[in-house]
Amino acid sequence: MTDTLTTSVDTKAHGIGLTDAAATKVKNLLTQEGRDDLRLRVAVQPGGCSGLIYQLYFDERLLENDATVDFEGVEVVVDKMSVPYLDGASIDFEDTIEKQGFTIDNPNAQGSCACGDSFH
Repeated sequence: MTDTLTTSVDTKAHGIGLTDAAATKVKNLLTQEGRDDLRLRVAVQPGGCSGLIYQLYFDERLLENDATVDFEGVEVVVDKMSVPYLDGASIDFEDTIEKQGFTIDNPNAQGSCACGDSFH
């Protein structure tokens, strides 16, 4: 790579997409918290009934080797170890009568548990 990275190349820093609905919800949550120093951290950790679980939370830290992408004011951060598991994934927010919350559509997941909280 060269030193002249474009915005489109920057968005591939961790390969995760953020829908407009998810970005709006994150901005609203940060406004409610009264904080402008937090990032949305996405991680994959061992656990759950299928072997791996997603973690999605606000973090004020920026660690060495974190991959970050700014989605129009929403900074999404992924640790180096989680990047390969999440490349190509998309974070969305659903707010319907049946379901409310963040969802992760991950093409790398080969299967998940019945509750949908873990994958392999």
